[in-house]
Amino acid sequence: MTQLDREPRWIALMGGMVLLALLQLAGCASLMSPANPASPADPTVLSATPWATASPGSGVTPEWRHHPFPGKQPSHFRYERKDGRDAMAATSSSSASMVRQLLRVEPDDLASVRFSWKVPELIAQADMALREADDSPVRVVLVFEGDRSKFSSKNAMLSELARALTGEELPYATLMYVWCNTRPPGSVIVNPRTDRIRKLVVESGAGKLRQWVDYERDIRADYEKTFGEAPGALVGIGIMTDSDNTRSKTSAWYGPVTFAKVAKAAKVTQAR
Repeated sequence: MTQLDREPRWIALMGGMVLLALLQLAGCASLMSPANPASPADPTVLSATPWATASPGSGVTPEWRHHPFPGKQPSHFRYERKDGRDAMAATSSSSASMVRQLLRVEPDDLASVRFSWKVPELIAQADMALREADDSPVRVVLVFEGDRSKFSSKNAMLSELARALTGEELPYATLMYVWCNTRPPGSVIVNPRTDRIRKLVVESGAGKLRQWVDYERDIRADYEKTFGEAPGALVGIGIMTDSDNTRSKTSAWYGPVTFAKVAKAAKVTQAR
């Protein structure tokens, strides 16, 4: 009996947040292709022009879109001015969904990503290393292409499942910047469902709650640290607030996600 046979959780897995996030990130053709832009009346396109300032390079689909996950109550995202800043307010009540922008940045053009967030409270029962507790008030998500021939048999099967359901394979690699309850900054959390999603802890504990915290991260260095290899093309960015697994409530604010033109050493600075 294979490991996959011993893990008959396909229905639960298909309904789980992580696979749903993967399916949404992989997307079907209508979601992934820049040749299919959203119509002006598309309800998934957020009216957040002051916030949506990311300009990472050519091939960018300009809209930030809200993507609910099938079978999940969606989180709520809206533009606000918060403490004099342009912000995306996110609230989750036993829910999970993502705001995403499609793009393409070739490996040689990868530089640093800048983002910020303000978190009122952590989710006390959350643990991103456990399937049943994999929730977070804030995530900044980067999605990369790569050589899928390196997939394990389990990941290859997940990719084929995604192809069957959506017509597209799963992303090769997904890097999430997260705020963890207990693990120190620099820790890497491998997703409990697939090792093709890995989370890099950039904030930990309660010390910086209820204040804006700003980050600048070297994408290449963080990818190499997290996955142990050079990155492929960056093909998507997103923000995600979820509390569906712990059946709890959470909220946060995100500042604009932007990309620097020149790669710099990773650093974290607290906003004054």
